[in-house]
Amino acid sequence: MMHLTLYWGKNVTLLVDSWKTDSWLSYLLTLLSCFLFSSFYQYMEDRRLRFRSLSSSSTTAVSLLPKYQRSAKIAMAVLFGVNSAIGYLLMLALMSFNGGVFLAVVSGLVVGYLFFRLIDDEEPWVVIDNACACA
Repeated sequence: MMHLTLYWGKNVTLLVDSWKTDSWLSYLLTLLSCFLFSSFYQYMEDRRLRFRSLSSSSTTAVSLLPKYQRSAKIAMAVLFGVNSAIGYLLMLALMSFNGGVFLAVVSGLVVGYLFFRLIDDEEPWVVIDNACACA
């Protein structure tokens, strides 16, 4: 039975028909996997953004040989594809309309953001080679 409204309960079918929970232990393991998967999403997003800023910074781009620039673009595209797939799977998990799954995914995103991406807000996006204002 597919729910079309938010419900609370331990009986959930998540993503595929074979992933069904029928006990509290399987439900809690499902919530834990949703939490970890959404935290991993934030980690992968952090890696992708760091790789993009590393490959596009002026000091690194000059030192990269032309043959490695193409590899860097391919690696960024692969990271984007993996991160997009994870994001869509999380969205599909939320479409189970289970309140516990919703809370597990959202809390995993929050914790992942705190651990992996909050540092990005503290670091400047502009790389300054010379801190002297007169240069």
